[in-house]
Formats: sequence, C-alpha cells, structure tokens
Amino acid sequence: MEKGQNVDQWREWDAYYSPFDPCPPRQKYYLIPPDQMTTFQSAGLKQYSPHEALKRGTLWPDLYSPYPRGAKEGTR
Repeated sequence: MEKGQNVDQWREWDAYYSPFDPCPPRQKYYLIPPDQMTTFQSAGLKQYSPHEALKRGTLWPDLYSPYPRGAKEGTR
C-alpha cells in the first residue's frame, strides 16, 4: 500500500438472482485484507509500539484492518 493511499477494504458482490427466486436479492459484502493490496514490504515503515502491536495484531499500521463487528452485515 502506498503511503497516504486511502483504500476502501470493503467490496460488493452481486450474486446471481434468478427471476424465479421468491426472495428479493441481497447485496453481499466482503473484506480484502490490507496485506493483499501490498506488493512488497518496503524498509522504514511506521511501527506500532510493542504493546499496541499486540493489541492490534500487527506491527505495521499500514497492514492494520479493524474488522469491525457487525459492519456491512445484511439485515433479516
């Protein structure tokens, strides 16, 4: 990921909807992890403190993704 680049990690997926399906179509969402958008890890990236890195699950802020609970969930 380039420095200063703001990339939305959420993507939308339109599933096939049959004209005979009695249920209305629902938009589906999925999350792309930030490491999938990084071609290589350059030297000199910013780092979290060791305590913060353990809390967030990564040492580098550029590879952090919060995975919010319930975000983009469909409703029933």
